Amino acid sequence: MSEKHFDLIVIGSGPAGEKAAIEAAKMHKTTAIVERHSVQGGVCIHTGTIPSKTLRETVLYISGLRQRSAYGLMGGVRPNVTVRELMYRKDQVIQEELDVIQQNMARHRIEVIQGTGSLTGSNRVKVVGDNGIEQSLTAEAIVLSTGTRPYHPDDIDFDHKFIYDGESILNLDILPQSLTIIGGGVIGCEYACIFAHLGINVTIVDDREQLLSFLDREIVEALMYLMRKYRITLNLGDGADQVEIRNNQVIVVTKRGRKIVSDRLLYAAGRVGNTESLGLDKVGIEVNKRGLIKVDGQYETGVKGIYAVGDVIGFPSLASVSMDQGRLAALHAFRKNDTSCINTLLPYGIYTIPEVSMVGETEETLTEAGHDYSVGIARFFELARGQIINDHDGLLKLIFDAKSRRILGVHIVGERATELIHIGQAVMTHGGTLDYFVDTVFNYPTLTEAYKVAALDGFARLSQLF
Repeated sequence: MSEKHFDLIVIGSGPAGEKAAIEAAKMHKTTAIVERHSVQGGVCIHTGTIPSKTLRETVLYISGLRQRSAYGLMGGVRPNVTVRELMYRKDQVIQEELDVIQQNMARHRIEVIQGTGSLTGSNRVKVVGDNGIEQSLTAEAIVLSTGTRPYHPDDIDFDHKFIYDGESILNLDILPQSLTIIGGGVIGCEYACIFAHLGINVTIVDDREQLLSFLDREIVEALMYLMRKYRITLNLGDGADQVEIRNNQVIVVTKRGRKIVSDRLLYAAGRVGNTESLGLDKVGIEVNKRGLIKVDGQYETGVKGIYAVGDVIGFPSLASVSMDQGRLAALHAFRKNDTSCINTLLPYGIYTIPEVSMVGETEETLTEAGHDYSVGIARFFELARGQIINDHDGLLKLIFDAKSRRILGVHIVGERATELIHIGQAVMTHGGTLDYFVDTVFNYPTLTEAYKVAALDGFARLSQLF
């Protein structure tokens, strides 16, 4: 068996692994990425973030969601639109993103080794290629970034023809007339909106009383209202008890005995870490019941010199955060005194239709903490730009300290929410107050004016309190 030494070995080439390798290469460290698939990019590029968000944009385009009523045009999804047509742009974007990744690998002289990597020691990795040939690699540091995969309960038969998970759903053979989604989390809600705007009858089944419970309740209620408006049935507080395929249909029986029949089913309730083949037991690294690895503040596992980053370490499981985790793990591996860390003020983006985004505290978390706060709200129909683009349902909500007026949270539902949120994030990072938005001139007409309108609303509410 051949053996080769590197300064850093990264197992997994998703966003976290890619950035870890690039950061090490920038420090002039010899670096290798081990990837079990024939192409790099991981779930993010091939079956997760990039394809699902591209599919969303495709659906918005072909459905002409706002343009039809705004400009008096007749349109909508053709009744004979094919899956291949829907996936055309998605495949283009994946290839373009893959080209960028491969160019980055080549430019930084990162060696990409195709095969399944596993630990055989604290500084040793065995790689088994598809042809069965083994390689032995050694390194000063190792970064594990193998990501996660959809959780599959034992009692559900995932045939990927009638019953799909959050990745195989992209391989639908036909567009069904009806779809049941088990799981009201981010993935379930995003796909529910995508398929509903294709004219498919969608039902979400979840045993929780509210979707996306980490969001501000007022924002969730606005989203749920709009989901129902687009004919998504929400079966909440009553989870799935039995799932079976019968007569080319999927039947879900809920815990309360309700029977839901649909052409296809998407199970989107949780993910598990890709750790079972990593050989963690050989070096003494433990995982939790979902296969996730525990790390310290520098992303180092319980074994010195072995780091883990990205979805495989769990919360928050965001591609944006994973990239920085990979970068920082490489820094900590080779610059022991480096104190760089991620800003804890993380933005969350949910690509439903409409988009939802948040940063900071919610009313619920502040109420629970006994914090004295107030709010200011701007509705998009109040904005000239909102009228122009025909977004009458969107809103932006500022939560701020009632005495100091410091911004504590920003919550948005509506057009470009995931872009708009970063203005609030920047102001919050620097301790900004409500006054900043009142005293700042924004371009007109824009959606960013919502910050000023919400701030003025907040001041009006304060005047009633004091």
